[in-house]
Amino acid sequence: MAHIDFISGLHKKVQRDYLARVNEFPKAEAAAVAKKWGRDYWDGDRKFGYGGMRYDGRWRVVAAAMAKHYGLKAGDRILDIGCGKGFLLHDLHFEVPGVEVCGIDISDYAIENSKEEVRPFLQVGNANRLPFPDQSFDFVYSINTLHNLPCYDLDRALREMQRVGRNHRYLCVESYRTEQEKVNLLYWQLTCEAFNSPQGWDWWFKQCGFTGDHSFIYFE
Repeated sequence: MAHIDFISGLHKKVQRDYLARVNEFPKAEAAAVAKKWGRDYWDGDRKFGYGGMRYDGRWRVVAAAMAKHYGLKAGDRILDIGCGKGFLLHDLHFEVPGVEVCGIDISDYAIENSKEEVRPFLQVGNANRLPFPDQSFDFVYSINTLHNLPCYDLDRALREMQRVGRNHRYLCVESYRTEQEKVNLLYWQLTCEAFNSPQGWDWWFKQCGFTGDHSFIYFE
């Protein structure tokens, strides 16, 4: 299990006004809308979520780094837990010709509006009940998803991620190192349920027997 950062470069490119996020619209109302995981969350106003998630190729650098680090090759099976619209799976599919991709997400809207090249390989489902046999995938990853689960679901989801992988696993979740980063996270987030420091996340990994690699997103 190692700390490997594939994501923070993309995260840091986005400018965030934390106070405006709290003051521009009632936060509780925005969170209630976001947690429906529908059009408002993905393609509606920024106060409800992504503010429009359209493919622009930004995940290609992440796909290339993952492929190189884990030695992905034709014939490998890859699972994205919380795949959203499947942009990273799309880029992995083209970065490593011949891989078999699969994605699962709780949002019907995301799957219905996913990248059409990988849409046939995506399905609606829950991270705490993965519909796959043990050790089904050579590489299993989950990015910015599992922190959205309350503790009872987070426990099951980590165990499920461990169960269906046979080689490599990678997880990225939101976290904080300082009180300021904790406040920024609270101000910015709409869907987070698991608020943990890196030490807290390490406890969860050990508690659930998760042996994959990981990294954290911080709101600096």
